Amino acid sequence: MLSGVVAMKMPDTLHRGRLVRRYKRFLADIVLDDGREITAHCPNPGSMMGLKEEGVTVWVSPAANPKAKLGWRWDFVRRRDGILAGIDTNAPNRLVKEALGAGRIAEVAVYHDMRAEVPYREGSRVDFLLTGEGLPDCWLEVKNVHLMREPGLVEFPDSVTARGAKHMGDLAAMRAGGARAVVLFCVQMTGAERMALADDLDPAYGRAFDAAMAAGVEVLAYACRIDDPDGAGGEVVLDRRIPVER
Repeated sequence: MLSGVVAMKMPDTLHRGRLVRRYKRFLADIVLDDGREITAHCPNPGSMMGLKEEGVTVWVSPAANPKAKLGWRWDFVRRRDGILAGIDTNAPNRLVKEALGAGRIAEVAVYHDMRAEVPYREGSRVDFLLTGEGLPDCWLEVKNVHLMREPGLVEFPDSVTARGAKHMGDLAAMRAGGARAVVLFCVQMTGAERMALADDLDPAYGRAFDAAMAAGVEVLAYACRIDDPDGAGGEVVLDRRIPVER
């Protein structure tokens, strides 16, 4: 369990609206509550299954860079069933980095040094390399999760991910060499109680995952608490560990 919580502040200015469509992976047409029609950057290259239905409630924020091509960024969505999800696929790495730096992920809290985006194996970079005197190196890969097709059950991946399967093979190879290897699934949605693999969407990833587990790769899944985006001073919090079913 976490020995504390690590929070990521929501943007200071969030605007609520309604999704018209998400297209070309990185674009979303939205009608704001004040009637303005905008096109926002969608910081998510995945399929976003279950999160992009026409008419769902979304929250966007003004672009941080005034020179950005699009003046808005899509941050959060509330599904029709009330589940709230974060859109940005970079957010899990930020949450995990803060947690690692504070020593708040108990399973790897013995490590005191951390490097991000470290090249390893052929054509791969690990999200975090953890090191400590007298300890085996720990290679840690973070995965973003926001697929829920059954209440309480989150799944990964939401589409075919050859890159993700390769990462599992990379971690297995590092474990075979005597290092620790960990995959950490960061669940960016409310209502998550347990996690499983979406073998029907990507059976190859499931096979790579099973092979990695057999090789000794450690598996962690942590669910986030996401505050109401309509409130002031909202946060996304790396909240609690949930079981991974396999």
